[in-house]
Amino acid sequence: MTDRRLGVCYYPEHWPEDRWPEDAARMARAGIGVVRIGEFAWSRLEPSPGDFRFDWLDRAMDTLGRAGLSVVLGTPSATPPRWMLDLYPDMVPVDAAGRPRGFGSRRHYDFAHAGYRAEAARMAERLARRYGRHGALAAWQTDNEYGCHDTTQAFGPVAARAFRDWLAARYGSVEALNAAWGNVFWSMEYQDFAQIAPPNLTVTEPNPAHAMDWHRFASDQVVAFNRAQVAAIRAHSDRPILHNYMGRITDFDHWQVGADLDIATWDSYPIGFLSDRLEADPDHKRRFLRQGDPDFQAFHHDLYRGVGRGRWWVMEQQPGPVNWAPWNPAPLPGMVRLWTWEAFAHGAEVVSYFRWRQAPFAQEQMHAGLLRPDGAPAPALAEVETVAAELSALDPGAPVRGDVAIVFDYASAWATKIQPQGADFDYFRLVFDTYRAFRRAGLSVDVIGPETADLSPWALVAMPGLFTLSPALGAALARVAAQPSDAAAPTRILAGPRTNWRTPDFAIPEPLPPALPGLDLRVARVESLPPSAPVPVRGGGALLRWFEHLEGTATVTLATADGAPAAVESGAITYLAGWPDEALFDRLVAGLAARQGLRTSAMPDGLRRRRTAAGDVLLNYAPEPREHAGRTVPAAGVLLPGT
Repeated sequence: MTDRRLGVCYYPEHWPEDRWPEDAARMARAGIGVVRIGEFAWSRLEPSPGDFRFDWLDRAMDTLGRAGLSVVLGTPSATPPRWMLDLYPDMVPVDAAGRPRGFGSRRHYDFAHAGYRAEAARMAERLARRYGRHGALAAWQTDNEYGCHDTTQAFGPVAARAFRDWLAARYGSVEALNAAWGNVFWSMEYQDFAQIAPPNLTVTEPNPAHAMDWHRFASDQVVAFNRAQVAAIRAHSDRPILHNYMGRITDFDHWQVGADLDIATWDSYPIGFLSDRLEADPDHKRRFLRQGDPDFQAFHHDLYRGVGRGRWWVMEQQPGPVNWAPWNPAPLPGMVRLWTWEAFAHGAEVVSYFRWRQAPFAQEQMHAGLLRPDGAPAPALAEVETVAAELSALDPGAPVRGDVAIVFDYASAWATKIQPQGADFDYFRLVFDTYRAFRRAGLSVDVIGPETADLSPWALVAMPGLFTLSPALGAALARVAAQPSDAAAPTRILAGPRTNWRTPDFAIPEPLPPALPGLDLRVARVESLPPSAPVPVRGGGALLRWFEHLEGTATVTLATADGAPAAVESGAITYLAGWPDEALFDRLVAGLAARQGLRTSAMPDGLRRRRTAAGDVLLNYAPEPREHAGRTVPAAGVLLPGT
């Protein structure tokens, strides 16, 4: 038996009220226990300023509660009503080309707008006062999908004024800012904070330190916007508060937003992401067209388990074709069940499907639900009912601590976007390639933040592409470097390429990078390379996209065909001079894991393993059966411990 639950997203305001009891009863019969509502309903909650209409939401909450369903109530700040723009015409975000982004869809607000931030907190407080102790209320969701539709950054007058205030607080004087940014270059020096603008519409690339502070500022506005709603809710309710993040969104710091929340959730759309957010060759995309990439969902499960400090959900799970990707095929039979069990194997408390009934109107009418628009069951409903029945009899076990960990840092994503140096150098992609290599070896992975102060729980920690070391992580790394320098070091580090490559002010540090504790190593020169110019490595595999010329006394453990260092080692730290291809990554992981005594297994194509307290969960993304350790896993199927 397990306390893990299934959920669904529901919009009572979209349907006749006499349908609500029938919908609630059907949800309960299907094994659904959690329902999210309200996150887009502001125009029905407050149709004009101060005219609150909570009566319909009262009845919806009561109807769901009577059916035995728990409610996640969303704050509706992702969809400001039209009258809000009459109050605050300057609240709409302005894009990097200087164009206002107006009313007519959603997320039409600038995070830095103090007036709208106060309005959003006001609505959150009114909801919390009324429903904060309602018997059906399980949790709160703040807003919806921060940053969606490229809305983290706004470049209009509101954001510009807030940015100047932020800079003044950070630097104290314009002279200190000029020194930190290196503004003597190209005569970019300022005489007053009032002269500084967002780093858009420049003739060529802006100063990278200026751009980095802009990313920090924009991320801080998301944190502050979320914090205002959290404070308003906590004053009147003791229920947990969460937010639903997305896949491969790196333009604000999820670790910092998550510090104010109780639970991290994310919206998982495996087939949409394969088409829309993943670099892969055409054969890979064709092979996994109806399943999604075998590692993309798992990476985000592990990331958000970290962001939520162990508590996390899937708030929106794809149940069928979506409406927003370049192409939108239907899942293979069995995939909705597989995605659900994969989330539970990674520790999800709730897996919630988007949505209950497909909408017959507006922008998302092509997005499938568990029911068709006419109320008939869609194909995913039967798989949801199957999982519900399995949950009543099976327990996949809580996830155990990963064999290995990867440091994931949003500031590093900003830094490589600002200064990629190579057209195809992308921080997320580098980290994800590292994660995939661990998964191909059958290892379970934890994703940890850049402020992690203790690396000792993991036998192997990777930190590729890390912009700079935080004091906490630097101290933790120093403790690792002080371990006995033998093959049995309790924790081993895999760093590089581009680890600790700039100061926080975006300058090249001295001594030269990577300046890691106990590692006599300097990056003397860097090359970025086109896809047609890989660097072969002796023994098999190659370095792609990036190659660092290394000097120092660290021991060379891998060399290029020309004899240059491809990987070096000193004590418990291994440093990579470039971006390994799959073959080289597999060699590296196998060798490092063996030295650390980790149990590895080369997983067949499409098959993945996640360890839990009850045993291994095997998940087959391949469109044909796969064999592993004497067991057959069906196509698009799952083998749970004890089955």
